[in-house]
Amino acid sequence: MRRRPPASALPEPMEKGTAKNHNSRLWCLASLSAFLWFLLFYFHFVVLRGGDVDQSPKLQPGPINHGSTPFRVTEAPLVLSPPRKIGNHDVPSSPKNNDAPQIQSPEKKYPFMRAMKTAENKSDPCGGRYIYVHDLPSRFNEDMLKECRSLSLWTNMCKFTTNAGLGPPLENVEGVFSDTGWYATNQFAVDVIFNNRMKQYECLTKDSSIAAAIFVPFYAGFDIARYLWGYNISMRDAASLDLVDWLMKRPEWGMMNGRDHFLVAGRITWDFRRLTDEESNWGSKLLFLPAAKNMSMLVVESSPWNANDFGIPYPTYFHPAKDADVFIWQDRMRRLERKWLFSFAGAPRPGNPKSIRGQIIDQCKRSQVCKLLECDFGESKCHSPSSIMKMFQSSLFCLQPQGDSYTRRSAFDSMLAGCIPVFFHPGSAYTQYTWHLPKNYTKYSVFIPEDDLRKRNVSIEDRLNEISPEQVKIMREEVISLIPRLVYADPRSKLETLKDAFDVSVQAIIDKVSNLRKDIIEDHIDENFIEENSWKYELLEEGQREVGPHEWDPFFSKPKDGSGDSNDSSAEAAKNSYKSEQRDRS
Repeated sequence: MRRRPPASALPEPMEKGTAKNHNSRLWCLASLSAFLWFLLFYFHFVVLRGGDVDQSPKLQPGPINHGSTPFRVTEAPLVLSPPRKIGNHDVPSSPKNNDAPQIQSPEKKYPFMRAMKTAENKSDPCGGRYIYVHDLPSRFNEDMLKECRSLSLWTNMCKFTTNAGLGPPLENVEGVFSDTGWYATNQFAVDVIFNNRMKQYECLTKDSSIAAAIFVPFYAGFDIARYLWGYNISMRDAASLDLVDWLMKRPEWGMMNGRDHFLVAGRITWDFRRLTDEESNWGSKLLFLPAAKNMSMLVVESSPWNANDFGIPYPTYFHPAKDADVFIWQDRMRRLERKWLFSFAGAPRPGNPKSIRGQIIDQCKRSQVCKLLECDFGESKCHSPSSIMKMFQSSLFCLQPQGDSYTRRSAFDSMLAGCIPVFFHPGSAYTQYTWHLPKNYTKYSVFIPEDDLRKRNVSIEDRLNEISPEQVKIMREEVISLIPRLVYADPRSKLETLKDAFDVSVQAIIDKVSNLRKDIIEDHIDENFIEENSWKYELLEEGQREVGPHEWDPFFSKPKDGSGDSNDSSAEAAKNSYKSEQRDRS
């Protein structure tokens, strides 16, 4: 029986043919695989890399450090350029290949870019000037006015909140005022005046993405005034904590983490700077809240040592409704005969050993060319706007020493009367109202350091007599020219060519936010910024960034013996000021 050959034992010709066919199939598979890989690499390197697909990293929500305060961006699809090295910690770069094509980094984009581009539209009169106003719950503003009797322990504020915050009209019985525009305005009424002026602002917008700044219409001054006496810290802080909680939930907050927000309080900064949670400490802690540190707060007296508040003028009695009202008043102040060399309206501070008011009052009483209005409890001419303005109008110089805090409303009343102010501490005006007053203080005022009176017994009369009549005339004209910037126009009308205190303040905030945005875009970080020197930065000229030793350093130095903080003493002074509020309202 023939045995069947095994399957592997094929005749010679068939084995050769099978191997040939097998090699052909392998070659085809290899060629096909190589072709597929070629197509894959071609698509990846040529189509994807050469096309419009953006391979740059996407900006995700999260903190971006552009300074001492975190900055949070909320829109994910924006493009960031590669991170830039800052300081002396640069990583050595790899050698450059000059033959390699240079790849341009994509332009940085931020949520506020659209707002900045509006300034480039020259056909839009509001370009770069739009203001977005938060629609706050009424508990933060209007509800307070409904309870106006509770806004002050000392004063019924109901009459002072009438006429859009200007108060009742003043009668011109003695002919001291002009016929229109004069009101019995309370010195702490800026909250409602400013808010009503904002309602008339010509560049309001409902679109926060084009806003140059965002206004928070919180009546911070009225809020704290309700609880300064006899209330625990929980009551004093409640509205402030509620406000920041509300704001931080808004999409507008995420644009710049609140650094484009601003609010107004018609009280001094120390009412909002409680350092501890001790019940005996003064005021609220609004300006120390982390969120509030990002915002700008406009107050009638700011802190020299902090960067989140800015001084704006106290309200005067004059609120013009049109430009002509201002021009007529200025011309009248130029023509007045002034029979007194200097004058002073105020009360002594016998309980304050550092006060120079006693020396000022004594010098004025001894002088034949000084007019004095002594203020005390009860009825006083210091409570009469007519008496105060009449005295200022008849004086060449008006003395403006510190009260219980650095500043006084009287300084603005006197300048409104064309009287040249005499200051004894730089914190009374020069480091406060840098938006509204010339940085060269010698143009409009006289400075006599407190120690000249306290230690050297310098004669105020002699010092003022050293100024020539020609120079007095130049200085008085400078003061009169400043009047539009120092008054708040009637909120129910609008000045045409003049800028009032409101206009100046809003533009300054817009400039501040615009410069901050430019610094963010340019990745500029001022690593040498010292907040305790905030008052020095406010005095820098355009383009300057660095501060150094200053002649006024002794006025703002902190206690060397560690016995206390300047904020503590200033807050205590603020507390004392309300005890004397009734006797010295000017």
